[in-house]
Amino acid sequence: MATSPPDSRPPNPIDLHVGARVRTRRKVAGVSQEQLASALKLTFQQIQKYERGANRISASKLYEIAAFLKAPIAYFFEGLADPADDQADAADAVAVRAVDSFLSTPEGFELAENFARIGPGRVRRQVLQLVRAMADEPV
Repeated sequence: MATSPPDSRPPNPIDLHVGARVRTRRKVAGVSQEQLASALKLTFQQIQKYERGANRISASKLYEIAAFLKAPIAYFFEGLADPADDQADAADAVAVRAVDSFLSTPEGFELAENFARIGPGRVRRQVLQLVRAMADEPV
């Protein structure tokens, strides 16, 4: 009976979520993977693996990451269903994952940063209408 090497298993969804939240928080803080790695005495490749969910982040390392990025520990779990809540809203978790996925791309992050600089009002609504129209266009 052949067994698969450990690297062939898909990442755990919770590891993916926590890694995406690390990436988002790091980018918002303006910290490079190299800077975070140096502060944690790791390689930037290890940070990449954490952010992709390929490697699990230990509790002590997550604590160090939270301290360096000045984030509460709970931040990294926001959007996950509360295991103690039988009525947890799965739709909210899906929405948070979609936002994290969007913000983890360079284009998504830049778009969010620049969109936030547009004051509320007509121009912001027009940009949103443009994006909606482009999303509906066949590729």
